[in-house]
Amino acid sequence: MNRLAAEKSPYLLQHAGNPVDWYPWGQAAFEAARREDKPIFLSIGYSTCHWCHVMEHESFSHPQVAALMNEVFISIKVDREERPDLDEHFMNVSRLLTGTGGWPLTVFLTSDGRAFYSATYIPRENAYGRLGMLDLVPRIRELWTTRRDEVSRSAEAVAAELVKVGNEEGAPGFASRPEAAAEAARALSGSYDSRNGGFGTAPKFPMPTLFGLLLRAWRRSGDAETLGMVERTLAAMRSGGIYDQVGFGFHRYSTDPRWLVPHFEKMLYDQALHCLAYTEAWQATGKGAWRATAREICAYVLRDLLLPEGGFATAEDADSEGEEGAFYLWTPEQVQATLGDRAADFLRRYELADGLLHRPIEDQGPPGEDEATLLAARASRVRPLRDDKLLADWNGLMIAALARAGGAFEEPRLVAAAGQAARLILSAMRTPGGELLHRRRAGESAIDAFADDYAFVAWGLLELYEATFDPAWLQECVQLVDRFIRRFWDDEGSGFFSTADGSEIARTRSLTDGVIPSANSVGTFLLLKLNRLTGRTDYQQRAERLLALFPESAANGPISFSFLLTAADFAAGPSFEVVIAGDPGAADTRALLAALRGEWHPNAVALLAPPGEGRALIAQLAPYAAAMQPINGRAAAYVCRNFTCSLPTNDPQVMLRLLRSE
Repeated sequence: MNRLAAEKSPYLLQHAGNPVDWYPWGQAAFEAARREDKPIFLSIGYSTCHWCHVMEHESFSHPQVAALMNEVFISIKVDREERPDLDEHFMNVSRLLTGTGGWPLTVFLTSDGRAFYSATYIPRENAYGRLGMLDLVPRIRELWTTRRDEVSRSAEAVAAELVKVGNEEGAPGFASRPEAAAEAARALSGSYDSRNGGFGTAPKFPMPTLFGLLLRAWRRSGDAETLGMVERTLAAMRSGGIYDQVGFGFHRYSTDPRWLVPHFEKMLYDQALHCLAYTEAWQATGKGAWRATAREICAYVLRDLLLPEGGFATAEDADSEGEEGAFYLWTPEQVQATLGDRAADFLRRYELADGLLHRPIEDQGPPGEDEATLLAARASRVRPLRDDKLLADWNGLMIAALARAGGAFEEPRLVAAAGQAARLILSAMRTPGGELLHRRRAGESAIDAFADDYAFVAWGLLELYEATFDPAWLQECVQLVDRFIRRFWDDEGSGFFSTADGSEIARTRSLTDGVIPSANSVGTFLLLKLNRLTGRTDYQQRAERLLALFPESAANGPISFSFLLTAADFAAGPSFEVVIAGDPGAADTRALLAALRGEWHPNAVALLAPPGEGRALIAQLAPYAAAMQPINGRAAAYVCRNFTCSLPTNDPQVMLRLLRSE
């Protein structure tokens, strides 16, 4: 066993038995490189990465390759999910040097940590038009020993370019406008696949945050084609092989245009963002298929990703028994043996292609006894590896999704699961000073949190408040956002840095949304909503400074700014603030809350002013609500539109009419 045996990361532990003399990232590795005058071989990946497994098997487990690596390099292995700061930094290196990036990410460094060469997957021997390790490593050794000055100049040039990348401002000047969402919808229609749903061609990534943006565009315009892009895509994904038709949950992406053949890994963040998308689609349209899909995603997460102490595992691998997707594939004979007389009818409802179950897009019916029987039979197979570390940021997304779904569908068990995960993070993933930690595994919490951790956990806490109206969740959210600002805010240029003050990597600021939204987009959304909930103008001022950072043309590139545009749609208004004054256990209060939750008002925020201690805490967090009391002994709703308030009402229907006056 090498030095990685003492690590907690499942990805690093997968390499602990390699003959490569791996180091984890840290000073010991760099001191060894300086002492032995060797370059550094840096390998970054994650536990459910298929090609990371291939490279580990082909090269890092191979005695000849390992001996060569040990002779030439000090080798460092990094889990990108544990250290997203290092991953972002060296991915920028890869893009500078090669124009592309991906995992496994391989970077060659000088002994002081400057990059001079980069690649992704490297085969053991020359193949796929790529140099193999057995050829490449001797060439790097020759370069290091005979042309050191050239290596140093290259490393200096890369370092200089990285400074520009990290401080690139782009063309700021975005202003939130009601028309921006519709402009984004028009831009997306140009890449929309009207036949199969989704955007672009294969490989097809779902990009679930686009759906919330498109739903807001439809809500403003009433344009049927905009809603059609959302619903056609949601239906196609739910029907295809990218969705686990037996056990539920979404695989990572589709390798084909029709959503049929997936890359089989299942990531926690995908489940969270898909759950939010389908829940919001149900809130917007009332269609049962979207509600059913969101509930199925939650069922998968609570069944297969829930950890014993609460919180959720990071991912499930694509591979089992050395074959990608083996756990999920079926033959007609296996279906026949499992379902018996029911098999023929099942295979009329489902199509079976390349071992994958999918069904006609028109069939959005609920699963039944046959699917449950197949799931029970599948349980006897060798499961893919589960990466059981808990990441604060991805758990924050899942907390938000469970709270949103649980509140919308009136399912307390989903809200309870979200609350359990949030309590674990707030109690066990903090430093003595109260700062968040990024990763927890095997009872150990470690690694200073990143901007994503603060933004996404705070989002989860805000959703928990909106699902429960327990003021303690709002208090925790406000306190966490205030810490987020203190540790990450760029006082000179505005916005949030990706890393906290004191980071070992040069601090950069990410503005673009990918499959996962950026901390700056989510931060904008949080600051806007918290301003409306608490009345704090400093939140609004920071949100406006954040919005101005984004390029003026953001609406023309919605795939890169989807969540930012969603936040900007909220900022464009009209916004509504609803304060319900009443006892949450009383029927009249529950009637007002039920009416509020029964309709989709994405630009509205709601505050509950309960009697007793809860009212005192709400008055502390939102002083403007202190004077709002029940009327005539009954619960009352106070509705404000764009900072102008209407007379309070006891009638749920009057409250809704005020909210519909958009």
